Amino acid sequence: MRAIWKGRVLAESGNTRVVEGNHYFPPESLRTEFFEESPTQTTCSWKGVARYRHVVVDGARNSDACWTYPEPKPAAQEIAGWFAFWRGVEVVE
Repeated sequence: MRAIWKGRVLAESGNTRVVEGNHYFPPESLRTEFFEESPTQTTCSWKGVARYRHVVVDGARNSDACWTYPEPKPAAQEIAGWFAFWRGVEVVE
């Protein structure tokens, strides 16, 4: 699977985990040069606290387009530290 935005591959892995229709990529699959930390956090009742990252490609910023659960609740341990995408980031095979 590949996560792509503005023609750039942000993450690529043959080992994603699908939760609620979202592919979560392992941390080592991220191309870190395209990410900036975000102060945004949200809370899911069963997964816990999500933290976000901005995606930046060739000067264009896609705010909070990537998220992770660094310390999820027990029910979501399989995605601890893995990353998912939205806001126009395409996830394709």
